[in-house]
Amino acid sequence: MTVNDQVATSGTPAVERSPWPALWAMVLGFFMILVDTTIVSVATPAIMEGLDTDVNGVVWVTSAYLLAYAVPLLITGRLGDRFGPKNLYLIGLAVFTLASLWCGLTDSIGGLVAARIVQGLGASMLTPQTMAVITRTFPAASRGSAMALWGATAGVAILVGPVLGGVLTDGPGWEWIFFINVPVGIVGLVLAWRLVPRLETHSHSFDWLGVGLSAVGMFLLVFGVQEGETYDWGTITGVISVPLLIGAGLIMLAVFLWWQRRNTSEPLLPLGLFADRNFSLANVAITTIGFAFTAMGFPLMLFAQVVLGFSPTRAALLLVPMAIVSIVLAPLVGKLTDRMHPRQLVGFGVATSSVSLFWLSRIMTPDTATWQLLLPMTLMGVGSACMWAPLGATATRNLPLRAAGAGAGVYNTTRQVGAVFGSAAIAALMENRLAAHLPGMPEGGGLQGAGAKLPPQFADGFGQAMSQAIVLPAAVLLIGVVAAVLFERPSHQGAGATAATGATGAPAATRATAE
Repeated sequence: MTVNDQVATSGTPAVERSPWPALWAMVLGFFMILVDTTIVSVATPAIMEGLDTDVNGVVWVTSAYLLAYAVPLLITGRLGDRFGPKNLYLIGLAVFTLASLWCGLTDSIGGLVAARIVQGLGASMLTPQTMAVITRTFPAASRGSAMALWGATAGVAILVGPVLGGVLTDGPGWEWIFFINVPVGIVGLVLAWRLVPRLETHSHSFDWLGVGLSAVGMFLLVFGVQEGETYDWGTITGVISVPLLIGAGLIMLAVFLWWQRRNTSEPLLPLGLFADRNFSLANVAITTIGFAFTAMGFPLMLFAQVVLGFSPTRAALLLVPMAIVSIVLAPLVGKLTDRMHPRQLVGFGVATSSVSLFWLSRIMTPDTATWQLLLPMTLMGVGSACMWAPLGATATRNLPLRAAGAGAGVYNTTRQVGAVFGSAAIAALMENRLAAHLPGMPEGGGLQGAGAKLPPQFADGFGQAMSQAIVLPAAVLLIGVVAAVLFERPSHQGAGATAATGATGAPAATRATAE
């Protein structure tokens, strides 16, 4: 199989070699950063104890990473086009690997948050290049199989991340959830250097003003939401207050949208894409899913370890039924995606996930048996299987071919933005509920020490706080259900017409423009 001779857009000479080794090399790095988004929640109590911090401080370890990951995504794909996807991938993986070493060596929560910001920047450089290489090196006939491998990587990461995090935290210590990235990153760098081809570069203009506006706006909004409870939603210092930060963040994001509409060259966020109804609704839905799946991990893992006394490994095993069921059902859902109306599959999946979280919130008590927790997690696996692939396919199905890359970039970015706000909002809500149920509990007192149960006088209140917190992601998913119900039938007619539709005559193709 040749690599580039079938891909007219690349303009590079034909290379007589299979593109699969290059994909496998890049998937290794992609898998590593996906694992890193789930691995930290399991180690939360151990990090709190090791770095002497509170719930809000340790949640910043994830929020900072996700914020630094999400904001540059829209521009790092274009940087890959300009300087070569292989070069950006190698730089991103090197930055991520070195930052992982920094994370493991740090001895303060501030240092860990700073290292995680650098990690997130590395991840944002790495992620878009994998999809770019697939698009430019695989012929159309086998591109679906390549994308299936890319998508399956996320499902395996959901399973491996928490379990690996539990084993490492129980064994050598929480620092090793970061140290483990160093040898994997080195192997990934060597493989990518040898196996990933150098592709033709293309000039782009870069909307650095858009990057600055979106970064500042999101930071102010996330900081205001996450730190609101800490400052009693009032004054932080001098004239600076939580409402002021949130308001300033919203204004900056509004200015960002205004600038995207005025920028006629290459805007960071092509607003014309949102003329397609399904694309707009899919972005709403994936934002709620990113929010919910990030937010649910913190209260669940804290409850399992602090209230039930589970070790990090045993707590992580609670997520295994969800991952396994999702992976088993994925092939069946893939076959149904092109045949069923998207509102049926996606609506069922998001609604089922919401129900499972509401169910979970009702049974999170100190005397809950393990098997009772596994039932809603299994149901969540059913919902998860019916969300990811159908929603991703629906998002870009009606877009013209020239807009597919930009659409995928926006879609992935909104998912990460949802995760950022999920992390911030769940931190604020957990703090609020802990203050309400445990007003006499000393600061950080019963929360430290993975696998050590709280004293009985605190366990019930802590369990109630975590069960009420997990209602938030369940409720946010209801917005995703509404978005899914409003989907219109895609313009394709059956699985065989999918590729042709994307390239030719969808009605949305005349409405949505990427440039």
